[in-house]
Amino acid sequence: MKAKIHVTLKQGILDPQGKAIEHALESLGFKNAGNVRVGKYMEVDVNETDRANADAQVKQMCEKLLANTVIEDYRYELG
Repeated sequence: MKAKIHVTLKQGILDPQGKAIEHALESLGFKNAGNVRVGKYMEVDVNETDRANADAQVKQMCEKLLANTVIEDYRYELG
């Protein structure tokens, strides 16, 4: 099973990389772009046939390593 994982900073957490991209877009003439947030995207193959077990494993991966849950949110899809 493939897990597609998205990790982003929580709302209210300063995103300096997103702010830099926002300013760059503005300097390139994209005046309507705003509130840019940067995140991470990962794909992980989980060698598991049971969907519930795969779900539990991916959640543990996110909680223990892939996301800093103090400042980041995560979501994932199994397919």
